[in-house]
Order: sequence, then structure tokens, then C-alpha cells
Amino acid sequence: MKNKMASSKVVLITGASSGIGKCTAEYLATKGYTVYGTSRHPESCPEIKNGFMIKMDVRDTASVKEAIAHIIEKEGHIDALVNNAGVGIGGAIEDTSTDMVKSLFDTNFFGICRVLQEVLPVMKRQSEGLIINMSSIGGMIGLPFQGIYSASKFAVEGFSEALYKELFSTGIKVVLIEPGDFKTEFTANRQNIKTEKNKDDFQHALNVIEHDEQNGQPPLKIACLIEKIINTPKPRLRYAVGAFDQKLSLFLKRILPNRLFDQIVMSYYKMNTFK
Repeated sequence: MKNKMASSKVVLITGASSGIGKCTAEYLATKGYTVYGTSRHPESCPEIKNGFMIKMDVRDTASVKEAIAHIIEKEGHIDALVNNAGVGIGGAIEDTSTDMVKSLFDTNFFGICRVLQEVLPVMKRQSEGLIINMSSIGGMIGLPFQGIYSASKFAVEGFSEALYKELFSTGIKVVLIEPGDFKTEFTANRQNIKTEKNKDDFQHALNVIEHDEQNGQPPLKIACLIEKIINTPKPRLRYAVGAFDQKLSLFLKRILPNRLFDQIVMSYYKMNTFK
């Protein structure tokens, strides 16, 4: 990939109708990449200037197959895949129905599986490619009242670690991006469920979560990082990106006793730790 000009690189970005995906698609398109963004409802999305919005529902295998076949028919190759499509749930784990858990995993985890199973054969024929899976700091730290979202991102982390090893001897690179809080539509799109258990703790935590997100950094920072990774011959497996204190939390988790670290996290989210 490093020997190709940007104009010849085809980048596929799932979940490009808003937030990080939309910003990344628009940014890379302005840099000369051939960008295909996906959405379940592309007709309601603004067009990507110098790029393409196509229909793909990552929950539907047939939809994924059709979208990938369309790109290959038009371009003949896919150089980089950004698995960005994702949804969130806010609420206590015990108040979250199994159907809601399955629905979230169908997008956040199984959606990645479906897209990869169609794109990997393409990249193997090319003997090169880049896979970027969008994780989260919540994929390294179990976040209170975002437990199902964290669980899906923990799954993405383990999946990507294994995939990195499986593809190490090929020309296909695997990267995890672990964002902290960024100001996007994710806050408004999160499904907050009615929580009766620990409802005071939930409300306190939700207030902190929404404040941090709406005062977060712009998604352009991630878009720039993705372009840097595309042009890095040997990228790392993991890239944490966000505010200093959020990246620091990953370091603290590695060095502090579990009880102390968990107390710090609960205190940060203004939960009652003296029950």
C-alpha cells in the first residue's frame, strides 16, 4: 500500500452516515482516496464529495455481499477497510434484555465478522490490505452502565488480536483504534433504557458520560490518524486516541491493583462507592 498513490487506494468505511465514519470518509476523499462509505439508508445521507455512499446493512449478510461485489465490480480492489459501524446502549446490565444485547452485538461485533468474511478473500488475492477495527477505551475498561457496549468492544479487541496473528505472515495488516470521548452524534443515538436498579448511580454516570462526549475532541483527529495508519508500512496493532486522562487510564489499569483502579473509575462517574 505504501507504494500506491492516494488516488489509487480504495477505502471502505462502514457506518459513514454520521460521526467518526462520516468525518473520515469526507476527509480521505478530499485527500484523493477513492472512498466508499456505507449506510443502511444512503438515500437520506449527504453525498461524500469526491466519494460514494452505498447501501450496506452490516446485520445482513446478503446486503454485505452485494455492497462488496459492487465495489469490486467498479474498482477491482479494496486497499483499506475501516470497520466503524456501531451502536450504544446506556443502562444497567440487569435491566437490559437479551434481545437488546443480541441486537447490539449483531452490529458491533457480528457486523465486523460479516464484512471481514467478504473483504478478506479480496485482500488475500491482492496479497495486501489494511483492516482497521474501531474499538474503544471501553473495550479495555468495563464502563459502568455501558456494560453491553463495553462487552462488544472487548469482543472486538480479542477478535482483532487473533486476526492480527492469523494474518501476520500475509501482506494484510490489522489495526485497532481505541477512541476516548469524541463529539459526535453517538450521544444522541445511544439507546438509554429505563433503569430502576441503581438509578441514582446511573443518572450520575450518564451525566458524566454525556458531558465528556459533548465536550470531547473533534472526530477529525481520528480521520487524520487513519490516514497516517494507511501510509504507515508497519502500523502497530493498537492506537489509543483521545484526551490525556483517558489514555492515562489505560496505563493506570495495567499498573494499579484492580480494586483501587475500579474505585477511581466509580469515583470519576460519581457513583456511590460506600454502599
